[in-house]
Amino acid sequence: MTGFAGASMENIDPYILRSLADAQPEMYWSDSDPLETEPHSALIGSETAELVVVGAGYTGLWTALLAKEAHPERDVVIIEQRETGAGASGRNGGFVVASLTHGFQNGKNRWPDEMGTIERMGRENLAAIEETIHRYGIECDWERTGEIKVAAEPWQLVGMEEEAAERNELGDDVEFLDADTVRRMIHSPTYHGAVFDHDGTALVDPARLVWGLERACISLGVRIYENSKVQWLEREKNGIRVHTTFGEIFTDKVALATNVFKPVVRSARKYIVPVYDYVLVTEPLTKAQHDSIGWNGREGIGDAGNQFHYYRQTSDGGILWGGWDAIYHPGGKVLSMVQKKPIPFPPEPFKYIAIQITRWSIHRADKKDGKRNLWLKFLDRFGLGFDS
Repeated sequence: MTGFAGASMENIDPYILRSLADAQPEMYWSDSDPLETEPHSALIGSETAELVVVGAGYTGLWTALLAKEAHPERDVVIIEQRETGAGASGRNGGFVVASLTHGFQNGKNRWPDEMGTIERMGRENLAAIEETIHRYGIECDWERTGEIKVAAEPWQLVGMEEEAAERNELGDDVEFLDADTVRRMIHSPTYHGAVFDHDGTALVDPARLVWGLERACISLGVRIYENSKVQWLEREKNGIRVHTTFGEIFTDKVALATNVFKPVVRSARKYIVPVYDYVLVTEPLTKAQHDSIGWNGREGIGDAGNQFHYYRQTSDGGILWGGWDAIYHPGGKVLSMVQKKPIPFPPEPFKYIAIQITRWSIHRADKKDGKRNLWLKFLDRFGLGFDS
């Protein structure tokens, strides 16, 4: 094993630890990569800008890029508390999925009348991501491989064929695979069938994508400050003053792209829960090992459990696994999907308790053929479904 990405060795079962005795905890994607960009200085003193973007992950970089493309003369600054891509953007499984709802069924349960529009927008968004990567020549191992959602338990097979038919009616390109067909593609005796999304998923090197977007922003004149944590925002008569650890910047507008990190705007904190999972990467497989498992198409794979695993091949011939648990520690006219505010999470310690009950419940559902207990049914009834 070559190591973990974004994981620690704590709280792991001793049996698993013995199996991972040779594993090395390290950042797989960003370990000694020649394409890693040079660091940026911190914001010191006072500056001005027309737009300040807080956060240098995918959301922040793409926001700045789109802002400059729309108005090249606009003065845009990105402020990052650590370094570009230091959060989830630089340390994930590298799946780029067209779905805007974390899976078709999850969206259908909440916005059934809008799924045609949502699916179309998702496909358009994925195509725009791909076009941007090609236009700026971003070297990030982009592969439009598609993804196979496998039924690893018999109960997970229920409704798969119907889902494929529904999605195709909405314009997707998916195919239902029976057990024999999917096992010919990947030699696993545990697969009972699958839905193969032919072009709705791409694989990517997430760190290289961050660095490529960073270079694209710089090429358009975006300024980036790193190691500059935003402390607070101060609204003034003619704009907003952004206060950082060692400086400040006066601007017309601020775009917050902090993802799971504590929002600068306090009212936004009750809508966000930071959860994460683990990623494990093998050494490159030998030809004999690769031949034994098939998997010649390099599709991404995920199982259909509530607590699901995802896995993919890496560019050097290894396999990356991730998922299963969702870990949490205490502490204009549009679609209705984005028009309404989400229901906020309760304050601590009730937030922690609710998340732990939900984690236990979805794990139990996976062990009991997908049967959902009263707690999960209650969440479903009010559109509060929780997916890991």
